[in-house]
Amino acid sequence: MFSIPFKRHCLVKLTMVFILAAPAICSANVIARMQTSLGVIDVQLYDTEAPLTVANFLSYAKSGAYNNSFIHRSVPGFIIQGGGYVWTTTLNTIAANPPVANEFSPSRSNLRGTIAMAKLGGDPNSATDQWFFNLADNSANLDNQNGGFTVFGQVVNAGMGVVDTIAALPIVNAGGAFASLPLATAVTNNTVQKSNLVIIKQVSVLAPSKTNAADRVFAYLESLYPDKFSPANPVGPNSKVSIRASGYYYRYYAKTKQYVATANGNVYRGVKLGSGLTKIGTLTNLLAKASVLGY
Repeated sequence: MFSIPFKRHCLVKLTMVFILAAPAICSANVIARMQTSLGVIDVQLYDTEAPLTVANFLSYAKSGAYNNSFIHRSVPGFIIQGGGYVWTTTLNTIAANPPVANEFSPSRSNLRGTIAMAKLGGDPNSATDQWFFNLADNSANLDNQNGGFTVFGQVVNAGMGVVDTIAALPIVNAGGAFASLPLATAVTNNTVQKSNLVIIKQVSVLAPSKTNAADRVFAYLESLYPDKFSPANPVGPNSKVSIRASGYYYRYYAKTKQYVATANGNVYRGVKLGSGLTKIGTLTNLLAKASVLGY
C-alpha cells in the first residue's frame, strides 16, 4: 500500500510514453488478451510489421510478468499506461529486459486505439516493459519526437469500450510514477490498496485472428446501417457469411436484397454485383473507422 496526497494532478504529456499501432490490413496476426478488473481488452499485434517490438511484448506476457500489473498512469484525451508495476502481496517494479530497437514507421501511426511501448526521453531505443493505449489521434505529437514511437498493435473487438472506461476514472496524485494514478474504487484513509486499482489479471496469447479486414468492415457497416445490412444469409454450420465470386469478396443480405463487397482496395454496396454497386469508400479508411469502434 502507499499513501497519497488527495489532489488532482496537473496532467502533462509523458517523458515515458506508450504507443499503439495504426490500423493494419492483416488477416492472421496474433491476439494478446488483457483480462483486466474492468473487462477484456483484445489487442491485434503487428508481428510482421514490428517483429522485434511484438516479440519483446510477448516475452513479458508469456513469462507472466504482466500478471497482476496495473494501469499506473492516465492522461485523459491522450493515453493510459501500464506494464511497469505489479501488485501481488506488495507493490513491485516489473523487472525490465534489455531494451528493444525502435521500429517506428509512418505507415503505423499513433492513432486512437493503437498500442506501443514506452521509452525514455531522448533515447529512441530504450523501450522495455511499459506500454500505453492511445486515446486519440496522437500522430502529430508521437510520430515526430524521440525517433517516433513504435506502434505495434491495435485494439479490436469491444476492447476500446474498456479502455475508455479506464480513461474516465478519477485520477489522484500519489507521487513519482503514480502522479496520474486512475482509481477504480475510492480509497480509505488516504491509502491506496490493490482493490482500488485497475488490475491486469493476466495477458494471454490467443491464436491468430481469422477475421480479415473486409469482414471487420462488413461487421462495422452492419452495426451502422441495420436497415440496409440485416444479418447476412445464409448463416449456418456449413455456410460462409462472406463469399468470393466475380472478382469480389462480399456478403449478401437476403432480407434487403443488398450486397456489400470489396475489390481493388475499395468497398461497395448495391443490389447487384458489378454494374449495380456504388463505391462507399476505401478499405483502408473504413477499416480505420471500424477499428476505433472495436471491429
